[in-house]
Amino acid sequence: MDELAERFETHRGLLLGVAYRILGSLGEAEDAVQETWLRLSRVDADGVDNLAAWLRTVVSRVCLDVLRARKTRPEEPVGQQVPDQASDADPEQEALLAESVGRALLVVLNALGPAERVAFVLHDLFAVPFDEIAPIVGRTTATTKKLASRARLRVRGTPVLPDTEITRNRHVVEAFLTAARGGDLTGLLAVLAPDVVRVADPSILPPGTPFLARGARAVAEETVVLAAKSRYAEPALVDGTVGAVVAPHGRLRLALTIVVVDDRIARYEVIADPRRLAALEFGVLA
Repeated sequence: MDELAERFETHRGLLLGVAYRILGSLGEAEDAVQETWLRLSRVDADGVDNLAAWLRTVVSRVCLDVLRARKTRPEEPVGQQVPDQASDADPEQEALLAESVGRALLVVLNALGPAERVAFVLHDLFAVPFDEIAPIVGRTTATTKKLASRARLRVRGTPVLPDTEITRNRHVVEAFLTAARGGDLTGLLAVLAPDVVRVADPSILPPGTPFLARGARAVAEETVVLAAKSRYAEPALVDGTVGAVVAPHGRLRLALTIVVVDDRIARYEVIADPRRLAALEFGVLA
């Protein structure tokens, strides 16, 4: 058993990486890896020709069961991210994992169906052949290819602007987020239009803060005060244009729709209402 445990430990990091990308929750990913170990300990490992592939298959099936179970929970609002759950997962480790994967990608992955998500993660992120993925999701190889293709289109989103404009607007949004994270008032003023308008759901504003702010100075000063939230912000496609998501540990909390005019932000809206978030289409910027 000690030798088997050692062999398993050499694959733990990869298994955790697969499980986290499929589930988007470190606690659940660690549970999936532990379940994979329990299943390995109940079989004759000497009869397993390719242990790495066997373990990847098992952890993927465990994760698929978890995703399907989530879909049966009526108490979870449609379109919401996986809620925070009490677990022994290390918050710092989860934050690092979310950053390495990309918070925007985790947000989009959480909007995919279980089979789509597994097919996309295994093929596009871990280069697993479709004929190996098909038995995991219970589909033919051809159908599995279609699942991954459909997921890929959703991950990329549907831009409504030319690529050159998307790229320019992304630079503006990135400059805004960098300045916001650093509490850089000068940097914010440089990227905000003089008559910029900020609109926000009242629920996420400090008491007494108006839902609408107007003018570069007012918006910049307010953004500096709220700089802590910017730590978890990342550019993303939001309804086809460059915006941002605020997703601590990859769990969507806020979305920013942003209007850029002449390389400056002319207007942005902070959306926090779950129903409004569920109605938005997200995509990952290349």
